[in-house]
Amino acid sequence: MTDELTQPRILAIHAHPDDVEFLCAGTLILLKRAGAAITIATMTPGDCGSTELSPDDIAQVRREEARRSAELLGADYHCLEFRDLQIVVDNPSRRRVTEFLRRVRPDIVITASPVDYMSDHEMTSHLVRDACFNASVPNYATCPDGEPAQPLQKIPHLYYVDSVEGKDHFGKPIEPDFIVDVTEVFDEKQQMLACHESQRSWLLRQHGIDEYLESSKRWSAARGQEIGATYGEAFRQHVGHPYPTDNRLLALIS
Repeated sequence: MTDELTQPRILAIHAHPDDVEFLCAGTLILLKRAGAAITIATMTPGDCGSTELSPDDIAQVRREEARRSAELLGADYHCLEFRDLQIVVDNPSRRRVTEFLRRVRPDIVITASPVDYMSDHEMTSHLVRDACFNASVPNYATCPDGEPAQPLQKIPHLYYVDSVEGKDHFGKPIEPDFIVDVTEVFDEKQQMLACHESQRSWLLRQHGIDEYLESSKRWSAARGQEIGATYGEAFRQHVGHPYPTDNRLLALIS
């Protein structure tokens, strides 16, 4: 459980609005119940996520959907304002993500899988990993012409959520390090996901996926079955040098 004198800060950052809800909202609810402060962020506002609305119009809709979802959790929401299908790993991008981490000052960061079905997810994972490292380096400048946030005191704990369908580029399963039982908060998870109303029609047209909430239910049930629970969410922890190796996320909700 949490230390009464501290409030752990959790940052869940993924590529697009609704990615966090699909893959780790249940765990965020459990962390919130354990006393953590939650921030949800997306790299883009989902500006390519419509066949009817313009990029600016759908981006406005999706930012508002993401805010409503975060409000259900009592979390903050931020968009870093990259653009769909245009997230790249370069130093300006690293600076932007690193500055954001320095402002949020998270103890735990949850982000996209390093291997996934699309570039935006993979580039997000790469940039967030780099930012976790860079954020504690005092001489790494993020805003050369502005007033940057102060460097972090240490590298935060870093976790990756599932890839889509839990598979790599060759359709082979990616084994998680651990799975969180989210059965007791699953209805709340689905309520957060339901805030993203604009995406059901988009996914149906683009990916042939109907029953927006049902697809979340099926995947959560598949992960839950692996640990004998009704619903679960899977994670891997980045434990390579010099990232923290104790499982603080799991300790907070145990």
